[in-house]
Amino acid sequence: MHIDLVSPATFSQGHPFEQYAWLRKNDPVYWHEEVDGPGFWAITRYADVFAIGHDPKRFSSQPTIMIDNPPADSPILGDPANPRQMMLMMDPPMHTSYRKLISREFMPGQATALVPRMQELARQIVDAVIARGECDFVADIAGEMPSFVIAELMGLPLDDGRKLYELTETIHTSQEVLPEGAYAQAIMGMFGYAQQVFEAKSREPGEDLASQLIHAEVDGQRLDLLDFQLFFMLLVDAGGDTTRNLLAGGLLALMAHPEQMAALRDDPSLIPAARDELLRWVSPVTYMRRTATQDLELGGRAIKQGDKVVMYYASANRDDAEFSDPDRFDIYRKPVRHLAFGHGTHVCLGQHIARAEIDAMLNEVLARLEGLAVTQPPVWLASNFISGPQQMPVRFVPQSVG
Repeated sequence: MHIDLVSPATFSQGHPFEQYAWLRKNDPVYWHEEVDGPGFWAITRYADVFAIGHDPKRFSSQPTIMIDNPPADSPILGDPANPRQMMLMMDPPMHTSYRKLISREFMPGQATALVPRMQELARQIVDAVIARGECDFVADIAGEMPSFVIAELMGLPLDDGRKLYELTETIHTSQEVLPEGAYAQAIMGMFGYAQQVFEAKSREPGEDLASQLIHAEVDGQRLDLLDFQLFFMLLVDAGGDTTRNLLAGGLLALMAHPEQMAALRDDPSLIPAARDELLRWVSPVTYMRRTATQDLELGGRAIKQGDKVVMYYASANRDDAEFSDPDRFDIYRKPVRHLAFGHGTHVCLGQHIARAEIDAMLNEVLARLEGLAVTQPPVWLASNFISGPQQMPVRFVPQSVG
């Protein structure tokens, strides 16, 4: 079995499940070479992935959660003389302090309070396309909900949420397939917009999350512009990944299993359970990297201090040691202890809001868009980090808005 978990071509039709299965069976702690790097350990079994995520002392999120180390002049590092980190790249106790700044806004109760607004947004999103009888499901439906919700949470115009979504698409695309300079340009575009927000809400703060961050303190120190920019990019970037890719990839799964799709149409109360099976099945975030802080052993392999250790969530979510008949899609599966939101210290802060977004959007799409079918093969995001269709033209029975 040829193993390549780096090239975006490997992920051009979704996850390479055959490679994952071979690795779980034959080499679950696999040394993966890199063309322009030192190599990394690919971790593919559920138990190992789970253990690493709950052990930040031995497996650090610094310097990055990406396979590639950031270049010294990376715009997300800020001033090299005064380096800063995004919260995703922090370890406790610093990570704990920063997470506390926004955790209240993402608790289950807050997500529940947002449900009526999400249902209203879902109706508006479907209203905008239903008379046409066709649309790009990713751009016109799946990407709209998270763009609108994060914009409202941050106190931004909804149309700006769409523009920021376009920047995140570029940021998540492998740089080797982007025009030269496009990645850095997207990062700086995000930072430039965040600076405008910082300046505007410093002058006239509101009740929104952006205003709260600007006036928050960590260890007695207010966040400065760069701290805010890094926080802003994280919230906008992570705020759309799971929902957008789950909805698009999930709809493909449902259309491939029409009897289960029909069951959800007939009984929408099944949607919350189905959503967790969809998360397991789709696994929108491909991996997260950690760095070993000491020499250790994992799965019989000797890992050295400083080695990259990469957790493959989609592989863990198909591990037959954890899931019965894992390659069978089953909306009735219970329990579904998937790792699509990560786990441990860095478990996705926005998971409760993402679940509410997914439920609201699935309810609306299944109830109102009849005869859904893909009209062209989906184009998948050229990324080894985020998995999901980037373009997905669909047709459905056109209906008047009412």
